[in-house]
Amino acid sequence: MEIKNSVVLITGGAIRLGRAHGLYLAQRGAHIAFSYLPHEPGPETQQEIEALGVRCTATALDVRNLDAMRRWVAQTAEEFGRIDVLINNASPWLMRPFLEVTEAEYDLCNDVTCKAAFFCTQAVAPFMLKQGRGVVINVADLSVYEVWPTLGHHAIAKAGVVQLTRYAARELGPTIRVNAVAPGPVLLPPDFTPEQIEEARARTLVKRLGQPEDVSRVIAMLIEHDYLTGHVYFIDGGQLFSH
Repeated sequence: MEIKNSVVLITGGAIRLGRAHGLYLAQRGAHIAFSYLPHEPGPETQQEIEALGVRCTATALDVRNLDAMRRWVAQTAEEFGRIDVLINNASPWLMRPFLEVTEAEYDLCNDVTCKAAFFCTQAVAPFMLKQGRGVVINVADLSVYEVWPTLGHHAIAKAGVVQLTRYAARELGPTIRVNAVAPGPVLLPPDFTPEQIEEARARTLVKRLGQPEDVSRVIAMLIEHDYLTGHVYFIDGGQLFSH
């Protein structure tokens, strides 16, 4: 699928990696529709994307509200005429020791990260099937394959995203291709200490941190390469195989 003039839907697209993906694909000529939480800089990100000469809509939305999410998908399809790509990016980052995780925190991680991705894919799929093509890209991470202290609830939700990728690829193919990306240390939490940053760098085989664009470039490749589906692609500088 060509990126230029495609319509890309991104959950959680105002900040961090979601914002980076929107800007990168807009630079390649894609039109962007993204959701954001009310306290996030959605309008500012929308202006940045529109400044690249493409169309962009930004919708304040909690993806846990499935009815509102479905309306957003339908409105986007009506406004743009189609939806070519869905990037399930929205995910909270809640660090908590295993014995202290509350039911509300567990539900928040799972509902935003996995449940919303499942039902957003389900909402987008009929439009893609009708138009005869579509790409879904889910954002997992290395916590599915490594054990990260204080992030068990997060990792369990991301593991669901990996299985969603496999099952959706099987059931929606060949018309819709579904893949996942698993970033490593490409955009560290803002409260990381210098020691934590150095530790993250040292765990990679290339001995450096990545950049958001490293993930965006793989997402662009997965959009364009029509023989790839059902897999997880690691963007981690070799961290997973370094120990």
